[in-house]
Amino acid sequence: MTTAVLRHAQPLLTIRAPVIAGLATAGLFSLVIVGVALFGEANTAPPAARGGFEPVTLPQHTAEAGHDGLRNDHGADERPIRFLEPEDHADASLAGVRDGFGGTPNAASAGGHATPSTHAGSDPADAEARHAASTGQANPNALRAAPIAGLTEPGPGGLLPVIGPDGTRPSRAYARPFHGDPAAPTIAIVVGGMGLNRTVTQAAIDELPPEVALSFAPYTENLQAWIDRARAAGHEVLIEAPMEPFDYPNNDPGPHTLLADGAAEENGRRLAWLLSRTTGYFGVTNYLGARFSASQDALRQVFGTLEQRGVAFLHDGAGRRSTIEAAANATDVEYAIADRILDEDPSPASIDERLLALEALAIQNGAALGTGFAYPATVEQLRDWAANLDMRGYQLAPPSAVMARRRLEARLAAEAQPETPPPSAAPRRTASADDHAPAASSGHH
Repeated sequence: MTTAVLRHAQPLLTIRAPVIAGLATAGLFSLVIVGVALFGEANTAPPAARGGFEPVTLPQHTAEAGHDGLRNDHGADERPIRFLEPEDHADASLAGVRDGFGGTPNAASAGGHATPSTHAGSDPADAEARHAASTGQANPNALRAAPIAGLTEPGPGGLLPVIGPDGTRPSRAYARPFHGDPAAPTIAIVVGGMGLNRTVTQAAIDELPPEVALSFAPYTENLQAWIDRARAAGHEVLIEAPMEPFDYPNNDPGPHTLLADGAAEENGRRLAWLLSRTTGYFGVTNYLGARFSASQDALRQVFGTLEQRGVAFLHDGAGRRSTIEAAANATDVEYAIADRILDEDPSPASIDERLLALEALAIQNGAALGTGFAYPATVEQLRDWAANLDMRGYQLAPPSAVMARRRLEARLAAEAQPETPPPSAAPRRTASADDHAPAASSGHH
């Protein structure tokens, strides 16, 4: 029986120890609480997490008259830090540099203050143009503004060119100066038909080197403005004279065309109208005119008028060279005939071939002159061709320089030739043994 009782009581014995430990712990905790209640302070409170800022009272400062500093409430000097400014209180800035892009100062007004310009922005081209305007130098290549005093007289359509009182000729006054290497192969280019197509004309003025000359059609709207623009970019200018072609009037160059069989008075009137259309050109060039260029009498009349007015003549090379040279030599006009027409075939490949031919002629003869028309391809090919011309050993020159060079060479060549005595002045030979020598046999007896 004892064994059975123990077997049933075994589970109770297993949990007895934890129960006793728990009761002991509870009793101990109760004793601590009772002790605190009996012996602790009654006003003890647990700490609380609280925060805040107390206002700081700043000392009141009062300024005293005639004193640099300030005094505090206790009468002691308090000298604050001072930031010194220029006496004129002007804003600090870099010379010549504007703050922002709001405007551009123009020339000072009467009161000495600059007025803002309506053109503003950070575009480099605009900034360059404004700087040039402020310095009075629009372009270092710019040619002298036309007309030049003393080189004009009233004409039927405007101002006519004349030789100045001091002998200055428009052909030289309006030409682009050139100071190149006389020994270097020299090439000159004229692009004609300017003014007929606004886009091509502007591209030629802006993109072609200033040594390239531009010839303008006389019927161009706002012709003088275009010529002024071209000269401001450095291009010397020619005016085109429409001349009669072989298939005239089916192929009509336009009003005031010079006719091969026209009356001298009528051709003179037409030429005066053409020359007075504008000013600032150094020479005249032909527009068409194959039939007119074959008439030496008609050419002599035109060349005589141009020589009297101090204007040069440049032929595009499409006429009879011998007839043109004979008429020019008879009148002593300053003239030149182009060596090559660049764009009879206006394809880029053909234009490049003609440019290579000009280079060969420049090496052979020292200088070469080419002409072209206002085709987009012509302007583009010339622009690209001229970009590295100097690196290939050539120099680009204005046509007036090549004309002057050829004129000088022709004069030197003429002076170098020995004078041929007239037949009547030929010295008589004296008799000699040779005079009595038997004549060579002719095969006849």
